[in-house]
Amino acid sequence: MRLNQYIAACGVCSRREADRLIEAGEVLVNGAPARLGTSLRGDETVTVRGKVVESQQTSVVVAWYKPVGVTCTARDPHADKTVADAFRYPVRLTYAGRLDRDSEGLLLMTNDGNLIDAMMRGSNGHEKEYIVRLRSRISDGELHRLEKGIFLRELGKTTKPCRVERLGDRTFRIVLTQGLNRQIRRMCRALGHEVRTLKRIRIVNIELGALKPGQQRKIEGEELQELYETVMTQDAGKKRK
Repeated sequence: MRLNQYIAACGVCSRREADRLIEAGEVLVNGAPARLGTSLRGDETVTVRGKVVESQQTSVVVAWYKPVGVTCTARDPHADKTVADAFRYPVRLTYAGRLDRDSEGLLLMTNDGNLIDAMMRGSNGHEKEYIVRLRSRISDGELHRLEKGIFLRELGKTTKPCRVERLGDRTFRIVLTQGLNRQIRRMCRALGHEVRTLKRIRIVNIELGALKPGQQRKIEGEELQELYETVMTQDAGKKRK
């Protein structure tokens, strides 16, 4: 097994983040600094940031209401509060997908590295639903432009078509199937609007529901099965292509 795959399987982070940790010299194999592309036989001791990591026996997925002001990062000297500071669970979990510091709402926490990889691969087209409130009124024409796709000059990309529903003069619901950095805020800014509040209320089939900021619930049963069937099937389909 590749080292980055093993670290992800242990629920530490995604494979991409594991590669960054390896490059930064924060991963040791049998006490020696690891290299990108390292393969494991199975009897090695792997240490990440000074802690020995081991494969998880049972996968856990938790829905958590991330409050405003919490940064999705494991370590950031410039962040007032990180996920590691705000989220607590008996088993070590990490986030599958991100929410920016000024946004709130649903964040999936898990120790399943394969699920994390599949969720963070933007090309898989997983639905994510948000409620957005602006500081100024948005017109029907502008909502239609959001649906069709907005060119983001700073990223040099046009957003994919999405679903938008008006909820009020300054409020709308939006369902995305991609995850560009601060995408909704950038889309609104391109139309001359500033986001006042941004809340994610659904990821695939998992809903925020009645959770309050800081609260969590474990995903189990049919709800968990549907999440895996949807996410992993889409991921496998993309890889075959």
